[in-house]
Amino acid sequence: MNDSARFKVLADVHRQAIVEHLSAGPATVVELTKVLGISQPAVSHHLKLMRQAQLVRFAPSGASNVYQIDPAGLAAMRAWLDQHWSRALAAYQDSFEDVTDKDATD
Repeated sequence: MNDSARFKVLADVHRQAIVEHLSAGPATVVELTKVLGISQPAVSHHLKLMRQAQLVRFAPSGASNVYQIDPAGLAAMRAWLDQHWSRALAAYQDSFEDVTDKDATD
């Protein structure tokens, strides 16, 4: 899955809330249902989309699945952001230097 698809998955407020909750530690669907205040099928649907985007992963634990953040998926998104952030900072530095160079010659 590409980065823009991952960002699209995270555009939903419920999925953002899932990431926020799971960043504190693993949780089951039942636990997430209580926190989010939405139905269990809705939570399962959100988690399915997030698994497909490699944003979460799960491990079976008895009759439940325990979900956690998938570091690889978030790392890919962060790398994409870092790449563009670095380019934006470099462009800002270049434009700042152009302005200061121009001021020095005036």
